[in-house]
Amino acid sequence: MSNQIQLTPENIQQTLGEQNQEKLILLTFFSGQNPDCVAQASILTNLAVTYTDHIIVATVDCDLQQALASQLAQQINLQALPTLVMLKNGAPVEMLPGAQTEEDIKKALANHLPKPEMLLLDQAKQALQSDDQNSAFNFAKQAYEIDPTNSRVKLVLADICIQIQKLDDGQALLDSIFEEERDAYYQNLVAKLAQALQAQESPEIQTLSKALEAEPDNNDIKVELASLFNDTGKKEQALELLFTVLRKDLNFGDAKKQYLDIVASLPDGDALAATYRRKLYSLLY
Repeated sequence: MSNQIQLTPENIQQTLGEQNQEKLILLTFFSGQNPDCVAQASILTNLAVTYTDHIIVATVDCDLQQALASQLAQQINLQALPTLVMLKNGAPVEMLPGAQTEEDIKKALANHLPKPEMLLLDQAKQALQSDDQNSAFNFAKQAYEIDPTNSRVKLVLADICIQIQKLDDGQALLDSIFEEERDAYYQNLVAKLAQALQAQESPEIQTLSKALEAEPDNNDIKVELASLFNDTGKKEQALELLFTVLRKDLNFGDAKKQYLDIVASLPDGDALAATYRRKLYSLLY
């Protein structure tokens, strides 16, 4: 069900009733003839997307639902359009009369919604559901920067790190979880990490590593081994191998493409990506 609802006499009880008591309801009085109402409606639409799991935007169209609007206006002593009323457990907790900026509304929301790190964590989970691992990592990392002691934040970030093959980071996060906080989710992540680490020592990698020891200047082996390293999350080792190839021959096979693909696969702002972009630029220029 959408969290943006046009209120009518038929759905008002359901919208404001018990089934939505866990969410903060933003009851807004709207008129399409009022420019401030139209501008605020756009802000509320954006907020509804940002806070999907926590708010419901319930709009009373004063032009189309005049009787309903009049009834609710009397109950809250409506003085201006637009007006935003925040309801929790069916009761008003805050009223914002007149035009509000997005910053104003967010400031009011902060008084009634979960902490910022938990909202970021929800956004990380939503990004994962959309298979957007880069955004998921950045949201979870922001949550961790706000509260690095929160075990739930650490577990979600560890989960994402394992999925994007930042295994050392995932290991460090799991190691920081206190004994009494090691729940079923933690145990599941430990198993996932162990499986991912085992894949890094596959027979194919061991065979190619020995072959490279025997032929340390063989670029074909380096490129093939770099591909396996990348597949198993050893991105730094993969990039370093490819860089040794490119340093000798910038146009060797698909080494440059592999190199750029690995850099592009790293999360925005990743230090490893920045380091190896600089290394490549030093060869190009």
